[in-house]
Amino acid sequence: MRVEFFRPSAPDDVVGRARWDGKRAVVESEDDDVRKKLERVFRLTPVVTNDGSMRMLGASGESVIQPGSLEWFRAAALTRAGEAELTARIVPDLRPGTGWDPAADYRTFRNEIRRIDGAGAPQDVAGPD
Repeated sequence: MRVEFFRPSAPDDVVGRARWDGKRAVVESEDDDVRKKLERVFRLTPVVTNDGSMRMLGASGESVIQPGSLEWFRAAALTRAGEAELTARIVPDLRPGTGWDPAADYRTFRNEIRRIDGAGAPQDVAGPD
């Protein structure tokens, strides 16, 4: 999974990128100031988010996501981009043959994203969700 960062006033001008390598966020920017801001966005601290997909069934309120997962990477990018005065846009890294497979509809959404992203090892994909 890749995230592109841009200034809210110029959505077509990407100033930095980050990608999840399976263990950590790898940030890229030609501007040293933007790179430092992106490194701060992806600091290894928990992220608090009010995302319904992260809550247990019937629960309400905010969730805390610990560092080290694809979910954390996504939450950190979307939640903390404002701290860097930037906006984040999730960009899927799709390779040929990695799209949605109707015959594989038995997978949970998170496992399907991990499979498409290619970040997890096969034992991660088959593990509990």
